[in-house]
Amino acid sequence: MSVVPFFIPSNYCFVIPCYNHSEALLGVLKHLASYEINCILVDDGSSVNEVQKMDQIIALFPWVTLLRLKTNQGKGAAVMTGLEYAYNQGYAYAIQIDADGQHDSQIVKKLIEQSLQNPHALISGCPIYDNSVPKHRLIARYITHFWVWIETLSFSIKDSMCGFRVYPLQATCNLIKQSNIGKRMDFDTDIMVQLYWKGIPSIFVPTKVTYPKDGISHFKAFKDNLLITKMHTKLFLGMLPRILPLIKRNYKKNDEQIHWSQTQERKGLFGIRLILKFYHIFGRKTSKLIMFPVITYFWLTGKKQRQASKQYIEIISNYYKNIPLINKNQLTSFHHFQRFGESFLDKIACWQGDIKIDDIYSPNMDTYLDLISNKQGIILICSHLGDVEICRALAQLSHNIKINTLVFRKHAARFNQILKETNQASTFNLIQVDSIGADTAILLKQKLEQGEWVAIVGDRTSSNPHQRMLDESVSWADFLGKPAPFPKGPFILSSALGVPVYLAWGLKPNGRFQIYFEHFADKLKISRKNRKAELDLIIQNYAKRLEHYCLLSPLDWFNFYDFWQFTQPKTNDIHISNNKDEE
Repeated sequence: MSVVPFFIPSNYCFVIPCYNHSEALLGVLKHLASYEINCILVDDGSSVNEVQKMDQIIALFPWVTLLRLKTNQGKGAAVMTGLEYAYNQGYAYAIQIDADGQHDSQIVKKLIEQSLQNPHALISGCPIYDNSVPKHRLIARYITHFWVWIETLSFSIKDSMCGFRVYPLQATCNLIKQSNIGKRMDFDTDIMVQLYWKGIPSIFVPTKVTYPKDGISHFKAFKDNLLITKMHTKLFLGMLPRILPLIKRNYKKNDEQIHWSQTQERKGLFGIRLILKFYHIFGRKTSKLIMFPVITYFWLTGKKQRQASKQYIEIISNYYKNIPLINKNQLTSFHHFQRFGESFLDKIACWQGDIKIDDIYSPNMDTYLDLISNKQGIILICSHLGDVEICRALAQLSHNIKINTLVFRKHAARFNQILKETNQASTFNLIQVDSIGADTAILLKQKLEQGEWVAIVGDRTSSNPHQRMLDESVSWADFLGKPAPFPKGPFILSSALGVPVYLAWGLKPNGRFQIYFEHFADKLKISRKNRKAELDLIIQNYAKRLEHYCLLSPLDWFNFYDFWQFTQPKTNDIHISNNKDEE
């Protein structure tokens, strides 16, 4: 029996719906006893034999109040009966937990802690399944996740089907009186979505869920799936008149200029995993259909990103009137966002090996293949133009070339985790860095000497706040007719490592993958005497090549921030340190 080391207010209680679950019920109540709060058990018309067993169990727990429905009315009806009874008895919060033992009762403490911190929110478990979960249940869950995103125009609801929750009773019971909430297996999703519409947010706590081997399931495949389909139809139609309020609610109005590294990525690990699952199960075409409303949502609600996209398109349209390989009608921020969404599917395809060399056009493929066959260590200076994953995946998966990529530390863990889930055999090495000192440089030098490649992004300024002067970290170069800040760090590092430097782009201007792989320098040479002038010239040459390929495939530009604006950052990223600066 667990010990609860914190005080639970007396206005909390448990609500347990139960239908023929007497065998598991005893264990559930034993685990809940340590919380020392009252429980309302709702018998949803169990059989005569089960009723007798239930009465014997309840006699052991004086803190349990038993309510009985004469006939089986469904899980939702039983829960709502318990919630309304609890509210009428003066309780402010009710913890819903199943009677079949699926839920980890030790998580109750974390649910209550979140409820105390967020008294107006619905607190819900977010399932972590073991191998006992039936695969068809998982697939159905992913489909429901997708529809809930549409019905709320939000990704904030991570799981709407988990029946392990803390309800704020006043708001919940008011909703039950006002709305027609599903009474059976459609209840959990229905009430969560409608509470969201009422302004009640959902906060999620990871919880382990186990399906007992001999457990009793009351889910009826045809009948309950039909009910759930009807529910989603109702919720979708209910969402339509709420579109504007929902968009307004999700609309971010913060116009403060911040450094790119302080802009939160508008994609969660949960959402990425979900799209990945869809790709594995249903393939690319279905995943692309799903991505369309997802990216459309981001386009509608991502004010700053949308403004940056429009600014970029206006600049490139004015600077270059006749952009090749693209229809001018497609040069819009909406198409720009959709291309970004498509690039995520391209990444999955690359790392799964779905894209082969024969699928790719490259005018300098011979150079690419020669370097691979020579097993020579090189530096690749990449950018956020296009999908360089095409180059990296082909080199690694087709030719076993190991690539070491320096990445901004905040985003590295997420990308590395997803990459491993996409291809377990991948040996792609992400080096998370805050600063690059002698140790890092020595490590990279060793990898280059072993014939490995090092990839560095050359188009994003450092987020390290400890630069002595702005001029030390940034070089201003002409880009699309305007001065833009470029980082010095990647080019200083390339010079220090003393190996050949190449530029790489993976573009898709006309629906076909195109790799451009060009020689930039045998070695980048920067003298002490003319350091600034030589470095500025190198960066300007890089900016010219970036501009050239940007005009070739303008929708592949994935810097969704004001690229021509430099704002001093407040967080750490790559810092090129030297002994003189540190003294």
